[in-house]
Amino acid sequence: MIVTLTQSALITGGFGFIGSHIAKRLLSDQLVDQVVLLDHFGGYINPLQPNFFDYRKLRIQGMEKHLVIERGEASSPHLLYSLLSRYKPSTIFHLAAVPLASLENLSSEEAMKGNIISTAALFESIHTLYQVNGYKPNRFVYTSSSMVYGDFQYHPADEQHPTQPKGLYATMKLAGEVVTRGLAHLYQIPYTIIRPSAVYGPTDMNQRVSQIFIEKALKGETLKVAGTDVALDFTYVKDVAKGFVLAATHAAGINETFNITHGHSYTLLEYVEALKSHFPDLKYEVLPRDKTLPRRGALNIAKARQRLGFVPDYDLNKGLAEYVAFIKQHHPPDVKR
Repeated sequence: MIVTLTQSALITGGFGFIGSHIAKRLLSDQLVDQVVLLDHFGGYINPLQPNFFDYRKLRIQGMEKHLVIERGEASSPHLLYSLLSRYKPSTIFHLAAVPLASLENLSSEEAMKGNIISTAALFESIHTLYQVNGYKPNRFVYTSSSMVYGDFQYHPADEQHPTQPKGLYATMKLAGEVVTRGLAHLYQIPYTIIRPSAVYGPTDMNQRVSQIFIEKALKGETLKVAGTDVALDFTYVKDVAKGFVLAATHAAGINETFNITHGHSYTLLEYVEALKSHFPDLKYEVLPRDKTLPRRGALNIAKARQRLGFVPDYDLNKGLAEYVAFIKQHHPPDVKR
C-alpha cells in the first residue's frame, strides 16, 4: 500500500548530494507539489582546493519553480517550529548532518549537532506544534549509514546485523537512530530509518573515493588504491533517492529500518577496473589499507525489496557511465579529457 503525499515535503540538508536527488524524485513522480529545502549553505571541503567544484546550482536545475529554499540550521527549535507552522510538510526527510566519515577536524560536537541535537529538535518542534493545531507529519525519515555496523561479521549484512560503529561519524549516526526511535514512540510519530552505503553519482562534491578516482583519471594522474580487499556496496545516488521515496511513501515502511543500497559489493580495484572502460590508459598503484576504517562489503536489501518493492536500476557499470559523462561535461575546460 502506497501512502500518497500531499502538498509539500521538507528536506533538511536539502541542498546536499542525496537531499537534492530526493527532491527531484519526489517532483518527477508527482508525489508533491512543493519541496522545502532547509540548508545552512555551508560546505565540508576546503573550497580553495584546486579540485573543488561547487555543483549546488546544478543540483536544483530544472525544478526551481517547485522549490522553496530556506536558510538555517536544523538544530534551531525556533526555526523548525516556524517552518513546520508555515508549510506543514506531510513528510520530513532529515539529512542535515556531516555527509561522510573522513572529514578534516571532525569533532563530536559537530557530529552530534546533525544526528542527535537536530533530530531531537525536529521531534520536539513537531510535538509542540501538534499541541497547538494538531499538525503531525505522515512520516519522519532519518538518514543513518551502513557504517553503524562496524566490521561486517557476515555478508551480506542485513538490518539485524550487530551495530558496533567505529569512529565519530558512525557512532553519532547510530545515536541518531536511538533518538529517532525513542522520540517517535514518545510522540507517536511514524518514522523510517534508512542506511545507505558508498553513495556516488552526479553533483557529489565531498571528495568521496568514487569522485576522487574519476577526477584523477580525467587528469591522467595515477590512482592510489588503499588495499586490495577493501570492498564497498557502491550505490548510485538515483537508486538511493528512489529507495528513500519508496520507504517514505509505503505503509510497510512505517517504524522500520532499511538498507537502501545496490546489494552487491565491489573492491576498490574492481571499481578502478570498471573505470578503465572510460579511461583505457588509467594507471594505479596499491597502498596499504586504512586500518582505522571498518571492514565492509555487500548489504542485504531483501527487506526493502520484499516490503517496498525496491529494485536498484543501476549496476556499477551503468552508474559510472552516467557519472563519468557528467564530470566530463561540467569540469572546467583545462581538465585533461
